[in-house]
Amino acid sequence: MIRLVFLGLCLAFVAAAWPALAQSEVSESTTSPALEVSLLTFGPGEIYWQRFGHNAIVIHDPASGETNSYNYGMFDFDEEDFFLNFLRGRMFYQIAVEDPADEINWYASEGRSVTRQNLRLSPEQARALKTYLDTNLLPENRHYRYDYFTSNCSTRIRDALNEVLGGSLKMHMTSPSRGYTYRMLADALTSPSPMLMAVIDIGLGPFADQRLSYWKDSFVPMEFMAHLREMKVEDASGALLPLVESETVLAKARLPAPPALPPDLRWPFLGLGLGLGALMLYLSSCRESALARRSFSVLAVLISLSCGLIGLILLGLWSFTEHLSAWRNENLLIFSPLCLLMLPTWWRSWRLPSKVSAFARAIAAIIALLAAFGLFSKILSAFPQANLAWILLLLPTHLVLALVATQWRGDRISVNG
Repeated sequence: MIRLVFLGLCLAFVAAAWPALAQSEVSESTTSPALEVSLLTFGPGEIYWQRFGHNAIVIHDPASGETNSYNYGMFDFDEEDFFLNFLRGRMFYQIAVEDPADEINWYASEGRSVTRQNLRLSPEQARALKTYLDTNLLPENRHYRYDYFTSNCSTRIRDALNEVLGGSLKMHMTSPSRGYTYRMLADALTSPSPMLMAVIDIGLGPFADQRLSYWKDSFVPMEFMAHLREMKVEDASGALLPLVESETVLAKARLPAPPALPPDLRWPFLGLGLGLGALMLYLSSCRESALARRSFSVLAVLISLSCGLIGLILLGLWSFTEHLSAWRNENLLIFSPLCLLMLPTWWRSWRLPSKVSAFARAIAAIIALLAAFGLFSKILSAFPQANLAWILLLLPTHLVLALVATQWRGDRISVNG
């Protein structure tokens, strides 16, 4: 009986004190300043891995004065098997926390632009975002599977903001599209480095030619920054207000800005292809001359070697790696590994126009037919890859080499030199 009375008094005391405790919690949450959230976007740099730009979430706590920059773009060249994993398409990046002041100063010193967007998040959303990011920082969560287009620094930040906004970000960014593709954006950003642009463009398969929504093209930090300017959120009264409260350029770029779209190389490449094909046809017709014959031999060997090696790399990326964007690459129709089989034939032509075997003539014809089919395939929906420029560059040469292989049957000619 005494125990029951004591328990009852305890319950009564808690019931009496509860309103005061609740009021204290409400008062504390009301008076405690809300976390301030902003997005930092860094423009492209000069080094190849900097060409796509970068971004980070900054959270400032007015109560403690603490300010942290959450950065999903950390990788380490010294990591075990880093380059092997890179080649295999099994890259792992991680999130880290940095001092935003140091981060801003470093990017500015590199000549890269720095833009800050203050985001309009409710106190609850800001706290949820910090919890989300801090959870990602835990040792068991900080590493993530990296992909150039679908899981990089920008898409991870996009997903974090979408999570705390209840999915509204994805809902509003899924339908709009400017018709851009992964290839168009990648080529535009790397166009200041033509060799890098060429390597990337040749290596990308049809996956890179899908039309992108705002949601998908936000893999580019600068595109994501632009899309956020159009986003709206509801305030406490239900009114729609811009998600970006304010935007400030903290550092202007000292590097040339990349173009919005990549250069159209179809006509220049067609001209180069026709010119190279005409030159090789002329050299072949003058094979009595040692200079012409040897010039033809050098060009034929270089073209066959380059196309064959590139083809082997493309085939390896498709067959033995997890680089989804490199699978089923239609450039294999023009960069054929079969070209390597023609090297002995073109090497022997250095000395004299020796007889071209039936096997070599058949291989040369197959290479030309594959390249010709590559051109024809551009009218077929099953072959969506945007590689017409490379076809126009190489098709004339493949046709000429097939023609020369057919003509050179060991006929006796006078050889000078």
